[in-house]
Amino acid sequence: MSAWDRFVETFFNAKVMAKYLPDILYGTVVTIELAVAIVLSGLAAGLLLALVRSAGIRPLNWLIIFVVDLFRSLPPLVIIVLLYFGLPSAGWSPSSFVSTWLALALVLMAFAEEIFWAGITSVARGQWEAARSTGLSFAQTLLYVVLPQALRLTIAPLTNRTIAITKGTALGTVVALHEILGMASSAVSNSYNPSPLMMGAGAYLVLFLPVVVAARWIETKFAWKR
Repeated sequence: MSAWDRFVETFFNAKVMAKYLPDILYGTVVTIELAVAIVLSGLAAGLLLALVRSAGIRPLNWLIIFVVDLFRSLPPLVIIVLLYFGLPSAGWSPSSFVSTWLALALVLMAFAEEIFWAGITSVARGQWEAARSTGLSFAQTLLYVVLPQALRLTIAPLTNRTIAITKGTALGTVVALHEILGMASSAVSNSYNPSPLMMGAGAYLVLFLPVVVAARWIETKFAWKR
């Protein structure tokens, strides 16, 4: 057997791949469900915090800044472990899916809030004054004048941060979440062959490469014209 044949037999074993393909597909579905939940809840929570912060209520702003800085500082893996193993002591035992979702959604929320806030504060003060002079309320000015401009400015950093955090679904393996990496690692242990891991890598490429390409297209389409 040549060196190339040994390489193929080790990393791309057809029999092993066929046997564990259903497991990888199941893990792919779990990963998709988890990623969608993280993105929707994390971005929505981050935008809500940024809007509340723009009201300028100091006690609320201090609380928001504290929460945001806390979750930006903690490693996502630590948050997952704390939620999964710590919350049962408080009377709630979240599943591995819920623990991973909450942890990564909170991290995305923290980064998204800072990105949205940076977008809001980057809009010229004259825009606020001009809108208010026409009779618009603070909320109307924020929603109809400032926020559309701010969102346009946040497209690039927000898409990059979202992609980076959603790839963190693989961290769910530490709490036995059956996502792609978890299923691939289990298959490797059972088969004594790394071929399932190659299938897992392929699944990540299939899932996230189109997202990266779409993000680049969105950045280009909504970028400010120079």
